[in-house]
Amino acid sequence: MIITDIQVAKFVSDKLGIGLCPPWTAMGIEKDGEIIGGVVFNMFEGRDVHVTVAGTGFGKNFLQSVGQYVYDQLGCARMTIKTEQSSVVRIAEKLGGQREGVLRDHFGEGRDAVIIGILKNEYRFR
Repeated sequence: MIITDIQVAKFVSDKLGIGLCPPWTAMGIEKDGEIIGGVVFNMFEGRDVHVTVAGTGFGKNFLQSVGQYVYDQLGCARMTIKTEQSSVVRIAEKLGGQREGVLRDHFGEGRDAVIIGILKNEYRFR
């Protein structure tokens, strides 16, 4: 089940050990009453939205919803994903994203963030 409330942002924040400052919106996956994955759209810059991702369970329906929100509802031309999870990097690359860099120690000492950019025309689940 897809959910969109403050608990998703708390899940992502707790999972990564970082604070997320408003304004943001969030979309998450709930299974058996617990959040297992979340996406926080936390920085809007013109035609780009920065997305912080943590957890698991990112199926096709959820990924289609993310793409529809970013590209259709917000009208963005790209999304910039930050994550330390290699599984999220693989999913983002399968969606059409490209690695654009690394933020060293972004999530704490020895915990780098991988930056993946996905352009609207590259997103595979819309």
